[in-house]
Amino acid sequence: MKTVSIIPARGGSKGIPRKNLMDFSGRPLLYWSVRQSVDSTLVDATYVTSDSDEILDQAQSWGALPIRRPDELSSDTSSSESALLHALDEIGDDVDTTVFLQATSPLRKPDDINNAIKMFKSGPADSLFSGAILEDFLVWHREGGELKCLNANATNRSRRQDRDGISYVENGSIYITTAEGLRRTQNRMNGRIDIFEMDLWQSFEIDDREQAVFCEILFNHYLKLAKTD
Repeated sequence: MKTVSIIPARGGSKGIPRKNLMDFSGRPLLYWSVRQSVDSTLVDATYVTSDSDEILDQAQSWGALPIRRPDELSSDTSSSESALLHALDEIGDDVDTTVFLQATSPLRKPDDINNAIKMFKSGPADSLFSGAILEDFLVWHREGGELKCLNANATNRSRRQDRDGISYVENGSIYITTAEGLRRTQNRMNGRIDIFEMDLWQSFEIDDREQAVFCEILFNHYLKLAKTD
């Protein structure tokens, strides 16, 4: 049974045209997630699923296996789960563990994917997501006309180190579950859920050009020496 990574990469994008092939630190954005996956010693095969032949050709040249995604699963309203489930059907039944990587979240350290897989396979979780601790953030939510603080008592403030529990932000970089769990629930998050902790600076993803500039600054500062040519 195999551990495979699946990277969805549509040809279209509302925020940034051809986002997955935009220049990001001297390479197409998608390149970094493909190479990070291919370089992982615990991933048996890396798949890119796309409605774009150009993207699939590029991904294949970087070491990924292509999956042609139907147009009906490639719209702005199509879920990531629909792409993952279609990819699993194309790959076959010999998949045990599914690693879902978002191309728009390229801020991964060289060992992040391996370490996340090790954590998943050694623990009791049925699914796992990557995220970071919100140590110095108070998260607010508006219900109707009222604002509520979700992770602290706003009217009786305490020091950060004295607060009950730990708050996390889901960073969208790595999701891991079993192929069976994904098929059964049609959801990347299923059963007992755990978190693979990453640094807070790795919690940014690219949806528009401003975010792309910011992420590229972080990438070049923290990960430039880890680039794979």
